[in-house]
Amino acid sequence: MTIATTDSAAVFVAVEAPQAERSAADRGTAQVKAEYLIQRQAEPTPSTEAASEGADAPTSAPAESTAKRSGGQHQNRRQKNKNKAAHSEQGIRLCNKTASGDECTLGDKCTYSHDVAGYLAEKEADLGPSCVNIDVYGKCRYGLRCRYAGAHATAGEEKADQFYAYNEVDKSMQIRVRKKQIAFPRTEEFEALWDREAREGVCDTVKGLEGEGREKRQRTKRGHIDYRGKTYLAPLTTVGNLPFRRICKGYGVDITCSEMAIAGNLLQGQQSEWALVKRHKSEDIFGVQLAGNNASVLGRAAELISNECEVDFIDLNMGCPIDMVANNGGGSALLSQPKKIGRIVRTMHYVTDCDVTVKIRTGVLKNDNVAHKLIPQFEEWGAALVTLHGRSRQQRYTKLANWGYIGECKQAASRVPLFGGGDVMSWEEYWDHLETEKQCDGIMIGRGALVKPWVFKEIEERRVWDISATERLGMMKEFARFGLEHWGTDSQGVNATRRYLLEWQSFLHRYIPAGILEVLPQRMNDRPPAFVGRNDLETLMASAQARDWIKISEMILGPAPDGFTFVPKHRSNSYED
Repeated sequence: MTIATTDSAAVFVAVEAPQAERSAADRGTAQVKAEYLIQRQAEPTPSTEAASEGADAPTSAPAESTAKRSGGQHQNRRQKNKNKAAHSEQGIRLCNKTASGDECTLGDKCTYSHDVAGYLAEKEADLGPSCVNIDVYGKCRYGLRCRYAGAHATAGEEKADQFYAYNEVDKSMQIRVRKKQIAFPRTEEFEALWDREAREGVCDTVKGLEGEGREKRQRTKRGHIDYRGKTYLAPLTTVGNLPFRRICKGYGVDITCSEMAIAGNLLQGQQSEWALVKRHKSEDIFGVQLAGNNASVLGRAAELISNECEVDFIDLNMGCPIDMVANNGGGSALLSQPKKIGRIVRTMHYVTDCDVTVKIRTGVLKNDNVAHKLIPQFEEWGAALVTLHGRSRQQRYTKLANWGYIGECKQAASRVPLFGGGDVMSWEEYWDHLETEKQCDGIMIGRGALVKPWVFKEIEERRVWDISATERLGMMKEFARFGLEHWGTDSQGVNATRRYLLEWQSFLHRYIPAGILEVLPQRMNDRPPAFVGRNDLETLMASAQARDWIKISEMILGPAPDGFTFVPKHRSNSYED
């Protein structure tokens, strides 16, 4: 299935969408046609079941939480670490040069093996007859280490004109950043002007501060995007990786953004953090999201990205509710410190040549909304776009998003576009918020896109897609192909692709096929009842058991390594009342 060209009218069906009044007992539960329902055995909770347990028949009824059965939060963290066991290659670790047929110049200093015969004797069997690197680039950099090495015999000439991604910052740059050998003249200039303002009250706007600078720069990358009315895939930690963004681009999303990158980690030259800013060539409107709590650090990270990377905007994360970020003063914790926010946004605006956008929540506490007070200030501080998630940090992803409040905030935004977000996973909800209620200038979609990434196609077509299980499997195969191109075709790359596919499946399984629903659309906070699909594959895909997700991954990537287990990093449900 080639997602980018999936435009056949035949796959879009005119599904009746009765808006029947639900009884009090039925509210909050997805309405599945009676012939597909099965007897519920347990209350639905998010599955965190390790795949090493039995292999019972799949069911859509979620399993009891392993975290609760076996020691709570800390036990769950220990189980998550089991996923990492599959990341590294076991046995002989062959030298990259040797694997590619070249001579290793390090000699005895090389810490890897040069025993080709020994490596091949213990190497696992190939996973398939086709190598994505050969198909796309005409050459595979993994050589003998590739799990599809049998396809290399048919390799033709290297396709030098094929280009994968922008923003592949080389190691030398990362080392220079870590050793503090990079200058940040714009950030230092702004800090000097800020200190002067604090002492003398020279000015109180971004324009005033820029006027005090040594020279006025031409901002060629700023202000050229009209954000209004465009679909926006939310920056999503772990699951919002480059291969997933490619899937969503294939379904027609307009704006994409990197996973959240910690500004301090970028300045420490951490390779894993810099990997997050890569931009695929298909991402025509793309930004990098930064998180932090210090104006100087965020300014330097923003200046470096503006100078070294191809980005259309840099987004400041003030919406992340997770403790790891918020307890360090970043993410949604910033919402309680408007003075600090002002300095951060003004710094980032001053030091960059691209747009600066912000993502916020309603506030820190559920009954203390502050977004309406901040939005007019964002306009003065230079933000090009404000995205508001309709929940507080305290609520995280529970309760319903407050779209009424988002609509009120729209009235406070006189110039800057305001995007809303929260719970949208259907074209009906999208256009209702945007056109009927006129509550925002656009909508950012996060979890809804993880559950059904074709929602962007539905929005464009304004009709429901009753996608088949076979088409969904084809979509996952496409993701796996993108993943192997991104993370690699050696064992480590295959295992990384499998892990990220499984992370995505922890959301995908929540989709209820449109053709078996009594009432459309499926809503984000509706609990899925236990049901069977229209065929075995559709039933398997609805399973909340991690062992069944692994079965699906094996249909795509071959057998999982011995002893492989998986526990999802994210809890995908938000069914609490």
